[in-house]
Amino acid sequence: MDKICSIHTTFLNRQLHGGLCPATKHISLITTDKRRTGSGQTVLCSLVTPKTMNTRTLIEIQVPREVSMPAKFGMFGGNFVPETLITSLKKLEAEFIYALQDTEFQEELATALRDYVGRETPLYFAQGLTNYYKNKDGEGAEIYLKREDLNHCGAHKMNNAVAQTMIAKRMGLKSVVAATGAGQHGVATAAACAKLSLSCTVFMGSDDMEKQSSNVLLMKLFGAQVKPVERSFKEASSEAIREWASNLETSYYLTGTAVGPHPCPSMVCEFQSVIGKETRRQAMEKWGGKPDVLIACIGSGSNAMGLFHEFIEDEDVRLIGVEAAGFGLDSGKHAATLSKGEVGVYHGAMSYLLEDEEGQIIRPHSIAVGLEYPGVSPQLSFLKDTERAEFYSVTDKEAVDAYLRLCRLEGIIPSLEAAHALAYLDKVCPTLPNATKVIVNCSGRGDKDAGMVLDHRLEIN
Repeated sequence: MDKICSIHTTFLNRQLHGGLCPATKHISLITTDKRRTGSGQTVLCSLVTPKTMNTRTLIEIQVPREVSMPAKFGMFGGNFVPETLITSLKKLEAEFIYALQDTEFQEELATALRDYVGRETPLYFAQGLTNYYKNKDGEGAEIYLKREDLNHCGAHKMNNAVAQTMIAKRMGLKSVVAATGAGQHGVATAAACAKLSLSCTVFMGSDDMEKQSSNVLLMKLFGAQVKPVERSFKEASSEAIREWASNLETSYYLTGTAVGPHPCPSMVCEFQSVIGKETRRQAMEKWGGKPDVLIACIGSGSNAMGLFHEFIEDEDVRLIGVEAAGFGLDSGKHAATLSKGEVGVYHGAMSYLLEDEEGQIIRPHSIAVGLEYPGVSPQLSFLKDTERAEFYSVTDKEAVDAYLRLCRLEGIIPSLEAAHALAYLDKVCPTLPNATKVIVNCSGRGDKDAGMVLDHRLEIN
């Protein structure tokens, strides 16, 4: 008889240990005879337990239909990791798939998103921005902001952090390891761990800790241990993965970026997709249709995939990702991975990368610390190659100007990461027909960046 697949093992163990068959708490063998049904899969299990010894107990359990979980998107993604990590990643995938089909988990997550995170977030009509971009005839696009900055802890990162800490808890793991750049993922993870009584260790680049000291303080207030790593997020990510790899039995690696080995990008995309799902519903409520243009900043891709994923099949909706051009694409100091990168493997997955002629990773630059990553989501890499999404870039100066513009026209402080998406309105709005519905993902709050913006303005003046 064939061995049962990992998702079914996870499901059956939960059913058996949950009281369906109390004598099977230490199962030494599970084999199955499977037959398809309309609602999923019926599994006839033959199992041996300490109490039955050589006697096989047959039980029949209805297993939910399997969720599609592609490891690759075209040639992008995959599992380019040491063999020692494969088992842990497969366990994580099984738990993730099970959670997606588990009514109890979904109800618990929905409650947390509503009562703890503060969802749903508004789809806000930006009247001031809309007026600013009107032409001399008084015509122009209608600009809306998806207000992820209003989430608990001030960014979209909490959507994923609270869901993954719940999974870590379900897996019986006591400690969570994470890496953060701008600190938003670190703060969200620390808060979620505090809520669920999990220990939390966050690795952060020393350069980033200096720039984002307020977020370092918040992480510590939530009880997290913040470990400095020389330089930036790239190095912090590597150190977090090493820490997790050395404690696979007790720790959970909670990635906030849509990168890394499978299933990490898919998990982040799934838990951030609430952004796009709400956006579709809110657009229908506000004007009875879909948006025409979606715009999001691109670092690794978590907020962009969160907004885009729901609309990938809607080919009449433009998907625009905006990367960090830093000092300019020709300066060598930028983080425009999709605009200037080459295909390669980094942190366990294939995607576009910033690398030199010898294949060595180039250190990225952006005034927005959260965009300083040399790789990018495999899903976004695939959307680039299939030309389903468009990718552009804006400079540090353009992002700072957009940051100030939103402050002064709408009374909203965006993160410098989100300001990159807002800056692209300068270029795209003059090309759009009147009354085009444009939604920009305001992925985070910018209190953390106010000092940097002021310093930057003083430098250029």
